[in-house]
Amino acid sequence: MFVSATTTRTRPSRTPVPDTACAEAVDLAFAAAEDVAGIGNVGDHLGMTADGERIVTHYFVARERGYVGWRWSVTVTRASRSKQVTVDETVLLPGEGAILAPRWLPWSERIQPGDIGIGDLLPTAADDPRLEPGYTGADEDEPKPLRDAPPILAGDADPSDPQRDSLPLIAFELGLGRTRVLSLIGRQAAADRWLEAFGPATPMAQAAPASCATCGFLTTLRGTLSQAFGVCANEYSPADGRVVALDFGCGGHSEAAVVPDAAETGVPIVDEYAVDRVQLHPTGSVSVHAGASGDAREGTEANPNAEAGADVQADVDEEAEFGHS
Repeated sequence: MFVSATTTRTRPSRTPVPDTACAEAVDLAFAAAEDVAGIGNVGDHLGMTADGERIVTHYFVARERGYVGWRWSVTVTRASRSKQVTVDETVLLPGEGAILAPRWLPWSERIQPGDIGIGDLLPTAADDPRLEPGYTGADEDEPKPLRDAPPILAGDADPSDPQRDSLPLIAFELGLGRTRVLSLIGRQAAADRWLEAFGPATPMAQAAPASCATCGFLTTLRGTLSQAFGVCANEYSPADGRVVALDFGCGGHSEAAVVPDAAETGVPIVDEYAVDRVQLHPTGSVSVHAGASGDAREGTEANPNAEAGADVQADVDEEAEFGHS
């Protein structure tokens, strides 16, 4: 028994050969381009390409303002066994070095942190990887109160409101009761942002005297993020009201420096017994002769007129010196 194996050979693709009649229809393509762009807005012929059997595209320079590097593309063709060439389409296409608009992005990718303003609404996708389903207690049976609830007077409260021992209220006190909560991806993304802004690698933290973990102005968080982050409550700190890492720090640390007590100044002492004699000179300098308090007191008591005479002689000498000057 003979088995014949047949192999399938793929025919290599060939570059289409330009049709002669279509390749020579440059004037027809130029007229078609001017019919769309307007007279004077079509430049020189740049070349042509064969798009298929009896299909050729001609390119011309676009002269419109703001379309540098663009070109007019006119596709011509003819039917089989026909010599008449007709225009298929005329379009304006970008060429090499053409100025193009940036790639279009949906709004969900264009929005940046801080873009939400007053009155703006940012819908969150149902499959947002930053969130995961939370526990609300809606599927659980309502537990019975551990003790008899006090009677509700008419008009004081709504019986449908959750009571103190109800499951939704307990879940809320435990931090639950939300439809969705942060997932692991959401917590990691938030931690990365907070570390970049107020983390240990920032210049402020490198120059701080101590970390936020020992600061009295640190307010703790709840949940797993509380192991590494808190909220600053120091109004003089650059991180006031911000989430900071526990190993962040600044100069506003509560225990960084203690304000010293103001030193008490003593009562001023005035010496009323010493006598200073000051003599003025033309140069403006002064000479001070301080006598002993005991000698000055004894001289005054022995000769009271001597002190008066010395003062008068000092005034005369001073006037004479200023007069000669």
